[in-house]
Amino acid sequence: MKTFDITYRYSSDDVAIRPTPPDSHAALLRLEQGNKSFATLLDHDEETSAVQQIIPVDLRDLGLLADSAVPKQRPFAAVLGCSDARVPVELIFNEGPNDLFVVRVAGNGLGIEVLGSLKYAVENLGGSLKLIVVLGHSGCGALTTAVDVFLNPREYLPLATKRSLRSILDGALVVVQTSERKLVAAFGPTVVHRPGYRCHQRRAGGLLDPGRTEDQRLHRDRSGLRRLSSGEPRDMGSPIR
Repeated sequence: MKTFDITYRYSSDDVAIRPTPPDSHAALLRLEQGNKSFATLLDHDEETSAVQQIIPVDLRDLGLLADSAVPKQRPFAAVLGCSDARVPVELIFNEGPNDLFVVRVAGNGLGIEVLGSLKYAVENLGGSLKLIVVLGHSGCGALTTAVDVFLNPREYLPLATKRSLRSILDGALVVVQTSERKLVAAFGPTVVHRPGYRCHQRRAGGLLDPGRTEDQRLHRDRSGLRRLSSGEPRDMGSPIR
């Protein structure tokens, strides 16, 4: 394969516009299928010269039509993700504008501003919002720093006076401590001395994710939103490449 194109396409035919998922199960399925479609862009034989991915777009969502009013928000899912520039949320789920309500913060921490943003979405966008997703990823810089600080507490000192950075790090440290307890419980106390322990800490922390291990919880409401809690994370089943 030589090239692949991702195209945002508008059609004047309303039939071409994707309908909003009716419930949380349909919303999750759409995200899973969108991510699978994105992840398999490069999974074509070498003889394929070009691959095209088309994402339907309604220009009314952008306010670009001459007779359109100010567009209303109508996302079908809210996504809490890391601010890492390598994880473009709409792109990896094959979605366009006004499809997702995205909240991004370094380390995926569920701080007061993030929680407030998600509660705003639940209370004000319930007509279309069906799902809340916490999106983790590998190679998180905030989580890597937290692992290094946990293994060598002296590295915390330069951040002691940097309140904004420290608040992110403190949230990530909760995850690292949780992952350490799980690793010790599974492999014994000597696991901390094994080669590659730092790497496994990063991976385990990425699976737990700060947004999943915070004490705050978002509960199911009348619109059928999936519950977020500190329980076991659900694997979406598709690689986010």
